[in-house]
Amino acid sequence: MEKAEAIAHGAATIVNAIALGKGAAFGVDLWTKAEVRLTEDPQIIKGEIVSDPAESTVLIERTVSRVFRHFSVEKRFGAKVKTWSTIPIARGLKSSSVAANAVALASVAALGKTLDDLTVVKLGVDAAFDAKVTLTGAFDDACASYFGGAVATDNLKRKLLNRATLPEDLEVLFHVPSTKAYTADTDVNRLRTVKPLVKIAYKEALKGKFWPALTLNGIIYSAALGYDTSVVLDALIAGALAAGLCGKGPAVTAVVFSDKLDSVKKALQRHEGDILYARLNHEKAKVISK
Repeated sequence: MEKAEAIAHGAATIVNAIALGKGAAFGVDLWTKAEVRLTEDPQIIKGEIVSDPAESTVLIERTVSRVFRHFSVEKRFGAKVKTWSTIPIARGLKSSSVAANAVALASVAALGKTLDDLTVVKLGVDAAFDAKVTLTGAFDDACASYFGGAVATDNLKRKLLNRATLPEDLEVLFHVPSTKAYTADTDVNRLRTVKPLVKIAYKEALKGKFWPALTLNGIIYSAALGYDTSVVLDALIAGALAAGLCGKGPAVTAVVFSDKLDSVKKALQRHEGDILYARLNHEKAKVISK
């Protein structure tokens, strides 16, 4: 039976879409690879997260199922799916959106089919709703992962409103605490109380002022979710261009010029947790073997 592999790169929050239904995000070069192997066992889809075997594989399986249903082949094929990733799960680092992109793309390729890019992204978003790993569909995160660069989106209408190329001389540090925070557990009503403030950050992102938007969004959501903002403030004091909560946390993103990388890294290391390094990504998700 046919098999295919695909890769999608990571993303980080500029404006979290939970409060407003609109969001913005940018691509980073963390990645998830997916291998989809078709089987002759219809409707039996088995997933494995090689890099984090204890995590749920429901999203993987729902994504393949969505692709099969799109092509009306769910009664002809099953699948065995494996993923590998450099992205920690349930830290706000878009692991679900990236995995859905990679699995959807690999599933389409394994079937010997082709789809336009936004249709692939939307199948992954549908699967994320099916798997209950998203509140808004995370269309902003999925687009930033799939296309790279910076994007602004209307998640409720699933419209990609703006794409931008980012400067090459910027680097990204993530402060990643050991605790996990699953999107399904988020108190949505609490977050919607900050909607007027998030709207200001979103308007800045639409103007291309991504880094002030990121910082403002991060402080707003940190306050709403009860996170300590000292990690963000220490990163900014140390010279970060922008810093703020990534997704619903607990990870914090710091965007830095190369000459400030060491000083910001030292500031983040004063707080308990791991430090992940990434570069900006402008490369689209792609099939890597078939």
